[in-house]
Amino acid sequence: MDVVVVGAGYAGLTAATTLAQAGVAVRLLEARDRVGGRVLSEEVAGLVVDQGGQWAGPTQRKLLALAERTGVATFPTYDTGNNVEWLGGARHLYTGPIPNGDPEAMDEAVTAMFDLELMAIEVPLDAPWKAPQAAAWDAMTAQSWLDARVEHEAGRRVLGLAVEAVFSCQPQDLSLLHLLFYIHSAGGLTQLLGVTDGAQDRRFVGGAQEPAKRLAAALGDALVLGTPVRGVAQDDEGVTVHHDGGAERASFAVVALPPALAGRLSYSPALPGLRDQLTQRVPMGTVIKCHLVYESPFWREDGFSGQLTADTGTCRVLFDNSPADGSRGVLMGFVEGEQGRVWGARSQEDRKAELVALAERTFGPAAATPIAYTDKVWADEEWSRGGYAGTFGPGTWTSYGEAVRAPVGRLHWAGTETALRWNGYIDGAIESGERAAREVLARLGVPEERWPEPLPLSGDEQ
Repeated sequence: MDVVVVGAGYAGLTAATTLAQAGVAVRLLEARDRVGGRVLSEEVAGLVVDQGGQWAGPTQRKLLALAERTGVATFPTYDTGNNVEWLGGARHLYTGPIPNGDPEAMDEAVTAMFDLELMAIEVPLDAPWKAPQAAAWDAMTAQSWLDARVEHEAGRRVLGLAVEAVFSCQPQDLSLLHLLFYIHSAGGLTQLLGVTDGAQDRRFVGGAQEPAKRLAAALGDALVLGTPVRGVAQDDEGVTVHHDGGAERASFAVVALPPALAGRLSYSPALPGLRDQLTQRVPMGTVIKCHLVYESPFWREDGFSGQLTADTGTCRVLFDNSPADGSRGVLMGFVEGEQGRVWGARSQEDRKAELVALAERTFGPAAATPIAYTDKVWADEEWSRGGYAGTFGPGTWTSYGEAVRAPVGRLHWAGTETALRWNGYIDGAIESGERAAREVLARLGVPEERWPEPLPLSGDEQ
C-alpha cells in the first residue's frame, strides 16, 4: 500500500476516495461492520431514520455536491407552522429561529448573539490561537461570558440552550474561543441554529448514511470492515498499522478519527507530547438521539412545525423528522450534555416515557400513543464514545491548537474536528479528508494534474 486510512466515517471515506482517484494504492480500515462513523441510518417501523448526523445546509457545499455526485437526493426539513417554546414552565408559540416568550430577555439575547458574531470574525479559522484576544477568550468559558454579558436569566437560558444544541455539552464546558471559532467556521449563529437556509435546511432521501455507502461501494476491496486498528508504528521507510486482523505496511497513514479516539491508539515512537496532550483535552460531547414514530404527523394539522425548545427538562429540542411524503409522523429529540449523562444510564423505556410525556404536553393527547420508539446513546458507542464532535475547553486552542492538523512524521490527521469550515459537521469531515489526502499526495510526489478536483468550497467564500 501507498497509504492506509484509519476510520471510514465521512473523513476517512473522502480521504481514501481522493487518494484512489489519484491512482494511489490505498487501504481503508474500519472497526465497525459499517461505514459512516457518527452518521447512521436505520430502519424503524418501515421508515429510515437517522440516528446520527442528518442535515445539510445551503453553505455546506461539499456535502451537497457529494450527495449529487453519488446520486442521493435531498428534501427540505419541515419548517411550516408554529414552533413551541417552554420557558419558565410556560408554553409560548413563535415562528422563525428566535423564541420570544420573554421579549425583553430575547432582545438582550439577540444583541449578545450579534456581539458574538462580531467577535467571531476576528478568529482566524486556520489558527484560532492567533486571534487578537485569543488568550482572554480562551481563558473563559462560554458560560462565564454569558453570565457577564446577559443580565436576564431567561436570555442566558436560551443562549445556553443554543450552546447545548450545537455542542451537546454545557456552556461551562466550552471555551469562549472555541464557541467563536465555531460561529466563524459555520458563517454565523443564524447558520448554526437555523432550519430553512440554516444548518438544518435539508435531509437525505434514504438517510444521511447513503452517500457514505455509495463511496464505500466504489472503493471495493480497498475498504476492510470489522477491523479495529490498535496501533501505528513508523520508521524512516514507512508506517505499519496494526489491527485485529494483522498489519498493513504503507508509506503514509491518515488517521481519520476524533482526537479522543486517536489518542487511544498505541504509537511507536510515542506521539510528541503536544499532540498526545491535545487528544487528552478534546472530549466528545454527550447526546442521545430519540425518535417517536406516529401513524401521521398530526401536529401539522394543528398548525405546528413540530419544533420545540425548552429551558428545562430531559429533552430540550424537538424536530419534525417525518419522511418527505408525510406518510408517517416522526418527532425527533436530542437529550444533550448533562441530561445526556443522566439519562444515558437509565433504561430505554424510561427515556421513551420522558419523550412521550414531553410530546403529549406540547402537542396534545394524540402524542401519547406512538407506534414505535428508538434512540441512540452515542456515549455508549465503542467506536464513537459520544457526539456530535470533540469539544475544546478553556486553554486548549491557545496551548495545543498547533497540533490539531500538523502531521507527525508519516502520520496525517483528518476528522471533522480538524476542519476549517463547518467544523463538527459532516461537511467539515469531507473537507478534512480532502485536505489530508492532498497533503499525502504532495509527499508521495503525485503530479497535481492527477489529483481529483476538490468538491466546492463550503461556507463564506469571502
